[in-house]
Amino acid sequence: MATQDHAVLARDVRRRFGPVEAVRGLDLDVPYGEVTALVGPNGAGKTTLLLMLATLLAPDSGELRVAGLDPVADPLAVRRRLGWMPDAFGVYDQLTAREYLDFFAAAYRLPAADTRTRMAELLELVHLAEFADQPVHVLSRGQKQRLAVARALVHRPSVLLLDEPASGLDPRSRVELRDLLRAQAAEGTAVLVSSHILSELSEVADRVVFVNGGRTAGQHRMDELDHRAVWRVRALSGDLVAALERHGIEHAAHAAGADVQVASEQAAAELLARLVADGVQVSSFAPTGNHLESAYLAYTEERR
Repeated sequence: MATQDHAVLARDVRRRFGPVEAVRGLDLDVPYGEVTALVGPNGAGKTTLLLMLATLLAPDSGELRVAGLDPVADPLAVRRRLGWMPDAFGVYDQLTAREYLDFFAAAYRLPAADTRTRMAELLELVHLAEFADQPVHVLSRGQKQRLAVARALVHRPSVLLLDEPASGLDPRSRVELRDLLRAQAAEGTAVLVSSHILSELSEVADRVVFVNGGRTAGQHRMDELDHRAVWRVRALSGDLVAALERHGIEHAAHAAGADVQVASEQAAAELLARLVADGVQVSSFAPTGNHLESAYLAYTEERR
């Protein structure tokens, strides 16, 4: 049963499009006050799930709850509590950025006395204040993406759903988006974000839900993931492979050097010291990915 402890809950949810079963018994838990990452390959069912949570698709079977409410039975009540940013969004190009947000404030029936202040807050929050009176069509793709984030926050939702929010953003804007999502979670908002940019998710998420083939492959807190990572070591001189073998380090040698798996940065530092002591002139030693990427690859490999 769904409870108020879960901002978003899904149990054995299924959705078919003709002969294709896009979601096949998916489970999901999203608590308040945290950022939950939704991770999976293309075609895994992530967007279909988000559309059902956003009241835009009805499940064929299973249980869904958003802020304790049923999106099928009470979609209007869900929308009052939900901020939704799809991966492909529409903008009214002839409106100014301020007018665009004002339109959605009116749609959510925000009090007129509060609207002007709220618009100014949001435009400042997404660093578009200088474009407030410019038509939307002059904005870059990344700026439109930031405007869409502001749109999702207009009515101060308690649940925030974002599908590929970092798409089209430059590096600085991605950092700002990360900070914004962390700030929303700190205020008690439940944030569910789907993205293929795993390096960004690993920096912002408290929890991760892996989805593959329309099913939940696993749900974990980020600190529960296996933090072992593959590090690549390159050497200018010295017998790197012999040194690794002497210390009993499993490795995969290749033309660029060797890949080794280490449990932590401390373990990596100790290995580096041993290699240098053995006369190996190490030119670089760095991780090839992060623990979220490693876990994602493991889940999708096992379920091909």
